Amino acid sequence: MSISIRSILIFLFFLLAEITSGQPKRHLFQPFPKRWDEGIPLGNGMLGALIWQKEDKLRFSLDRADLWDSRPMKGLHRNEFSYDWVYRQVLKKDYKIVQQYFDAPYDNEPAPTKIPGAALEINSAALGDIVQAELNLSTAISQVKWSSGTLLKTFVHATRPIGWFRFENLHQPFSLELVPPAYQAAVRNIADPVGGDDLGRLGYSQGTITRKNNAIVYSQKGWGDFAYEVSIQWTEVDSKTVEGVWTITRSPEVYSGFHLSLNGLAEELMKGYEAASRLHRDWWSRFWAQSDVRVPDSLVQHQWYMEQYKFGATARKNAPPISLQAIWTADNGRIPPWKGDFHHDLNTQLSYWPAYSGNHLGEAMGYLNYFEKNKENFKRYTKLYFGKEGIAVPGVTTLDGTEMGGWIQYSLSPTVSAWISHHYYLHWRYSMDRDFLKATAYPWIKGTARFLESITIIDTNGRRQLPISSSPEINDNSLDAWFLETTNYDLSLMKFNFKAAAELANELELADEADHWQQLHDQLPDYALSNKKELIVGPNYPFRESHRHFSNLMAIHPLGLINWDGSANEQTIIRNSLQQFDSIGPGNWCGYSYSWLANLKARAKDGAGALNALQIFARAFCSPNSFHLNGDQTKSGYSSFTYRPFTLEGNFAFAAGLQEMLLQSHAGYIEVMPAIPAEWKTVSFHTLRAEGAFLVSADKENGEIRSIEIFAEKENTLRLKMPSASYSISVNEKVTGQKREGNLLIVQCKAGGKIILKKT
Repeated sequence: MSISIRSILIFLFFLLAEITSGQPKRHLFQPFPKRWDEGIPLGNGMLGALIWQKEDKLRFSLDRADLWDSRPMKGLHRNEFSYDWVYRQVLKKDYKIVQQYFDAPYDNEPAPTKIPGAALEINSAALGDIVQAELNLSTAISQVKWSSGTLLKTFVHATRPIGWFRFENLHQPFSLELVPPAYQAAVRNIADPVGGDDLGRLGYSQGTITRKNNAIVYSQKGWGDFAYEVSIQWTEVDSKTVEGVWTITRSPEVYSGFHLSLNGLAEELMKGYEAASRLHRDWWSRFWAQSDVRVPDSLVQHQWYMEQYKFGATARKNAPPISLQAIWTADNGRIPPWKGDFHHDLNTQLSYWPAYSGNHLGEAMGYLNYFEKNKENFKRYTKLYFGKEGIAVPGVTTLDGTEMGGWIQYSLSPTVSAWISHHYYLHWRYSMDRDFLKATAYPWIKGTARFLESITIIDTNGRRQLPISSSPEINDNSLDAWFLETTNYDLSLMKFNFKAAAELANELELADEADHWQQLHDQLPDYALSNKKELIVGPNYPFRESHRHFSNLMAIHPLGLINWDGSANEQTIIRNSLQQFDSIGPGNWCGYSYSWLANLKARAKDGAGALNALQIFARAFCSPNSFHLNGDQTKSGYSSFTYRPFTLEGNFAFAAGLQEMLLQSHAGYIEVMPAIPAEWKTVSFHTLRAEGAFLVSADKENGEIRSIEIFAEKENTLRLKMPSASYSISVNEKVTGQKREGNLLIVQCKAGGKIILKKT
């Protein structure tokens, strides 16, 4: 079958499925947004736009992922910039100076920071009222229609560094204005990392705007040798139709392939909107064909579509990874919340959770490529701050991975690179790409293990410990946030990293290295538990108050070291730990806490609990355009936080939570629909990905799993936990054998092997 015919058939399949399911992939904007963080989001991983109305003007807030003021954090790199120095200050209980040196600059200094691009404005007052506005998720094209009959179609091209707009049925001369960011505005907000300092604090000279015929170029000089340009061109197709394009370029180039000159922009414009949109739609058609889910909860179903869409709009393997706001930087005259940076103490990690079972490994490579690209910088930091070899990563970084300070228990934590190791491990397990294992995954995990070996000490009981430890974000950035015994957070990450290093070394037949990493793993202490077998913060430190970051539960999820399917004792720990969270309550949670909780509940096979967490997140913690706003926007008591700083990690963790309900494979076998609430009688999913490089589709009708179809991308052994009913099993010629061990079906597959189970 030719690629073109296959693409057409895939498109028709999903079109039919969309029609018959009653779950159209589109999002309506009623009323039309009048805030930037409620705008219609468009993007391609590098360029982004938000479409909204500011006063009587239609506004396009334009952004580019690598627009960064990367000046060094003032005052951070002093002689005292040392883990050993901090350790000594903790022992002396003389901690104010540590906060002054390493925490305060992040709050007080405006940069380094992500910055916005510019805005386009069209005076839309004469067009009448907006009568319809929607984002078609299937095509990533937005349409806005006015009462006058004027129609706007706009998209950010999926594969080209260009945004498009087309106005149809215009009744007046077309004009637009480019509005630069407020770099010269008065400064009122200072030292406000959540609300954002005013852009005027950056001290930029006013950029220049050059206008000629139907073209505008805005040139802005930033800090050092950094500069960027926003270019717009448009043409009148006929008396009532205008087509236009825009792009943003930066110098010096950091990510190649995204520079489009003014002449290049003109050439793109000559090709026309329709030709460009066809290529754009083709990419999105392939994206949506990679996986699909159908659940009988319209709120959760639609939110999952929105998260998948936003992931497709923000993730590319050759672009920067998803930062706090990615390509949708605040358009309010301020620096974005938390400087729009890369937070590796939770935020970036959660953003990539859905990529694995969601079958979007290609897009997710942008995350790992970032760490590979900046590995030497991380080694510099490791040597500078810790005085050690190997790989450590700052918990808060700039575009090139440089440390920014902040609450240093987390921004300079020694276990950040171990959490990142988990993503290297997941990519290997879900892809079974041996080249990636040998050249990329094992070297990273080994480098981190080498660092952890060198930073840890052996205590009087013969146990390997960190000199000082922390648990995000217990006790915030106070002296009490440091622990002299290793917390469950740090411990679980070290256990995982040494365990993974041993496993991968064995896979590569490096027996001596595998034995070494296993010995280090075995030297680590046991998890700290309460007398009720609950995971607590650390030895002699109970979990006693509501907290947004579930850092003490890392061993359950995402790491899977304590496994519901492992033993009765593990089940008890999971059950009691989650009951502890439920009893303490969500007073100090953020939206992402509910998304993470859904994943935890799903791992505990609690479908009702997982669903409840997802529903609360979607109802209470999202703006009308689906953006995660951290605080409870309904003020319904789901959190004491009712503010609205926008970050993305809660959105993507939501998608991962639903996928955990539908498919799990972390326990060494595949389990289909392991955490489905009882009221979900009809559920299906298509080509979700399981560990072992298996693509799984399943269908449940009238409360029974009717069919399961599994495709093996690589030669591997399939282990499937069988549903309780009886099934007929058919296989193709790539399947060489099968047997049963208890409730497990074990099948030997070559690449291309296919297994189909049908309920009899």
